[in-house]
Amino acid sequence: MAYELYYWPSIQGRGEFVRLALEEAGAEYVDIARRTGGVAAMQRLMEDARAAQPPFAPPFLKDGDVLIGQTANILLYLGRRHGLAPREETGRLWAHQLQLTIADVVDEAHDAHHPIASSLYYEDQKAEARRRAGDFIANRIPKYLGYFERVLERNLRGERHLIGRRVSYCDLSLFQLVAGLRYAFPRAMSRLEPHFVRIIALHDRIATRPRIAAYLKSARRIPFNEQGVFRHYPELDAAN
Repeated sequence: MAYELYYWPSIQGRGEFVRLALEEAGAEYVDIARRTGGVAAMQRLMEDARAAQPPFAPPFLKDGDVLIGQTANILLYLGRRHGLAPREETGRLWAHQLQLTIADVVDEAHDAHHPIASSLYYEDQKAEARRRAGDFIANRIPKYLGYFERVLERNLRGERHLIGRRVSYCDLSLFQLVAGLRYAFPRAMSRLEPHFVRIIALHDRIATRPRIAAYLKSARRIPFNEQGVFRHYPELDAAN
């Protein structure tokens, strides 16, 4: 039975981290909201009064009778089933910890352009966004990338992956983080990337993995745009 992925149909957003794992695993899945009537079906699941464990918001994944919400939680589930996480419990918890840290920086990337409220338009908070983006570029991006650079360096089984010798969903998510930051802040990233050579090398290796490379060239990969988590506003890229 194919997985059912529920996420907004026109943005990469947080759902893209799940899509990358499904694509790397070669798993059969249906991106429900990209089908006719799919958004309504997604909303019905979220609003189902009979559901004992309803998801708060997309993305969420349906696997038969199992319904899982939250990006990191979905990847924890998929990682064990598809060999994209260590087998032992301590390794799986380490992968989950890394994914939650990636989720933190993704949230901060979003807040760089919407620092006051998601319910307001970007144009309603441009001055605040400029200040927030300046701090994000100057302080937060280097802090997060520095952390992941050290994790790669300290991987006792080699520097090619965050965990062990095999690709994990965390590697795929770090690839997506770099891709998103490059889209949103190309000028800033061009200055920062020489300081994080292991991360950039990992990004480049992930991009050439056969299933990922095919996915990136396909219509299944939604282009970055100014409705998603990562948005490019030139004035914010120059904020520092």
